[in-house]
Amino acid sequence: MSMNNQRPDVTDEEIGMRTFQIRKAHAVERAIERTRQGLKADWPLLTPTDVEALNTILGEVWAYVARADWADLHFSKLTLEDVRLIIGHAHEIESHERNSVDVLQAVYKVILAKD
Repeated sequence: MSMNNQRPDVTDEEIGMRTFQIRKAHAVERAIERTRQGLKADWPLLTPTDVEALNTILGEVWAYVARADWADLHFSKLTLEDVRLIIGHAHEIESHERNSVDVLQAVYKVILAKD
């Protein structure tokens, strides 16, 4: 039985979407790790729900900003206050309190201010 490169059960679009999700997950994982290292002893003050909200909002920001802009962000410089503000913004999206793009821009500005 020979293997061929054709996979009719998976479209190019599905492969592209999966690749996007994997890249996003890796980028967010690195950002969370840098944030954790920057917060040091303050990291345990965040609840698992906080960390989940932070993961979600950073994934949305990653999808929103240009890759070059994301690469310039300094997550390790975020303070506990910054992270709590970002988590608050995440809840604004969840509850549909504000326009998502406005919230993503606000989160981006918080992180960008740490340059």
